[in-house]
Amino acid sequence: MIVIALDGPAASGKGTLSKRLARHFSFAHLDTGKLYRAVGLAVVRTGGDPEDEAAALDAAQALDPTTLGDPALAGDDAAAAASKVAAMPAVRAALTAFQRTFAEVPPEGAPGAVLDGRDIGTVICPDATAKLFVTADVEERAKRRHRELLDRGEASIYAAVLADLTDRDQRDSSRATAPLVPAEDAMVLDTTELDAEQAFLEALRLVEPAVQEALSALDESEDEMF
Repeated sequence: MIVIALDGPAASGKGTLSKRLARHFSFAHLDTGKLYRAVGLAVVRTGGDPEDEAAALDAAQALDPTTLGDPALAGDDAAAAASKVAAMPAVRAALTAFQRTFAEVPPEGAPGAVLDGRDIGTVICPDATAKLFVTADVEERAKRRHRELLDRGEASIYAAVLADLTDRDQRDSSRATAPLVPAEDAMVLDTTELDAEQAFLEALRLVEPAVQEALSALDESEDEMF
């Protein structure tokens, strides 16, 4: 399998990068954070508490992949709930198999997959072809999220966004199960001073050698079969 793993904190730019890399290589793409957002939002919508592990596990086991396109998953309510359910070992175990199957057998016959999240390179795909840990200063990430919310016509206060991201960083990096940390063999990409195009070109420079080598090996193995 050929997998590009992108991990990093919220608003670091990894989502945009992962989609562009997937398009560039014609790979399948999975925003794994949406899985946790969908679980968290499902709990909230039924009037439950996203910190209730039993309710979160029920939602994870009943997750319908077709709900991953719900626009509400981009909202702050879903994001906050996702950070809480993602800290639960039972929920993570329930969603791990889905992610690994996606990576091992990409949909629609794609030659590879790009997955972005918090623990792709460390837990989900530790043998990924290329690993990037995408980060940026929390103040810059808060500015990006603040602008994003305003552009969507949503009310936003920068100080509140900064506080929320700081809290989420703390939860994600200190949780006992799959904490947010770079894999030992991950390449770190700091996007604080980069615009979207610069970040993409740098990400491509970092991952392309390993990906092209893997694609060449795949082509050779297919030729040997015929």
